[in-house]
Amino acid sequence: MSKLSEQLAAYARAVTKQQAAARGLTVFPDDTFLVSFPRSGNTWTRFLICNLMNPDHPVTFAELESRIPEIYFVTDRTLRAFPRPRVIKSHECFDPRYRRIIYIVRDPRDVLISYYEFQLKRRVISDECSLEQFLPQFLESAIEPKIGSWRDHVVSWIATRGGQGNFLLLRYEEMLANTQKEASKIAAFLGFDGSPERTARAVELSSAERMRKLEKEQSDKWSATKKTRRDKPFVRKAASGDWKSRLSSSCVEQIETAWGDAMRSVGYELVNANLAMTP
Repeated sequence: MSKLSEQLAAYARAVTKQQAAARGLTVFPDDTFLVSFPRSGNTWTRFLICNLMNPDHPVTFAELESRIPEIYFVTDRTLRAFPRPRVIKSHECFDPRYRRIIYIVRDPRDVLISYYEFQLKRRVISDECSLEQFLPQFLESAIEPKIGSWRDHVVSWIATRGGQGNFLLLRYEEMLANTQKEASKIAAFLGFDGSPERTARAVELSSAERMRKLEKEQSDKWSATKKTRRDKPFVRKAASGDWKSRLSSSCVEQIETAWGDAMRSVGYELVNANLAMTP
């Protein structure tokens, strides 16, 4: 699609009130925002929250947007009609209107791999583009410039909301290591029943295995996957540390040089600990 065609399509959506809410959404004081840089575990956490809310009605991909909507897939008009209090998914950098936030952070070395695979799935890049070739686009936030880089994103939220009572920080790696413990934190933050039985059930219903099965059955029913490649899964390994075997030492050095200060601030150790790190 040409740039002019894209502009005309965007204008048509706005005129017909079909423009996604995105950063222009109406924010209510009782909203809770589930925020992360892309490919950091946000969809998995949505499943956990939905299944903590209502374990008797396990969420599916086909129902996900009607339970915890994503601001990039629905209009503001639709969002305003949602029952309150709302839990809403966002990938935005700091927005002062967000008062209650669950923020998920993931090691950017693993994020790079997952983000790369997702852009292949979306056909944004071709199979001829290697990880090494993709890395500059990742560092410079070329794919989604409005969101900013991983460092931009993390610093924007941690520096402004970190340590406050209305801000829950989750690390993807800790969620993998002890999912039930982290689910209990989410339940307490949202005021849900956080009993061991209920959280264990939510964890089971939100497992990577169940999500992969649902994706195979419903990929054509969910906004994030229905127009993407079927040979590339949305739910991938659900693991940490993949970067150790997949990234070259040059890739690791470039990420750590650019973002090492922010990585350390959220608990990630650097391979190149003595690198001079730049903002």
